[in-house]
Amino acid sequence: MIMSKIVYDAKCMKLMSSFEFITRAKIKDIIENNEQNLILFVVNPGEIIKAVGPKGANVKRLEQKFRKKIKIVEFSPELANFIKNLVYPLKVADIISDNGVYTMTPVDSKTRSILIGKNACNLRFYESVIKRYFKIEELRVGKQNG
Repeated sequence: MIMSKIVYDAKCMKLMSSFEFITRAKIKDIIENNEQNLILFVVNPGEIIKAVGPKGANVKRLEQKFRKKIKIVEFSPELANFIKNLVYPLKVADIISDNGVYTMTPVDSKTRSILIGKNACNLRFYESVIKRYFKIEELRVGKQNG
């Protein structure tokens, strides 16, 4: 369920074009996070291996070209899978839904602190990305198992 139409400026269109030229993967979305000096590319299902390239070669080329950290995420129409793809390589044991509030259960305390980030910046960024495609109220990080 797509929430609203996403409109890109000329800069984003240029980044998307460069990404597709280098990776030969079909892109669904691009999100810049200037706070973290990061560009997040969301690719269509089944395109992640092509996008990343052998041994991450495409990611390295893109990072050199754009002079920013690059993260590539595979879209999934299933919300829990998309959340897991978004936070990868961090591992989430479970995702629980309660009235539009989604709580991720991290595998350990270190993972929990990285998911949240300083001043919850990572968590709010993940939440903003998810809200581009899914109707959710809030994303939270619960206590780890054990």
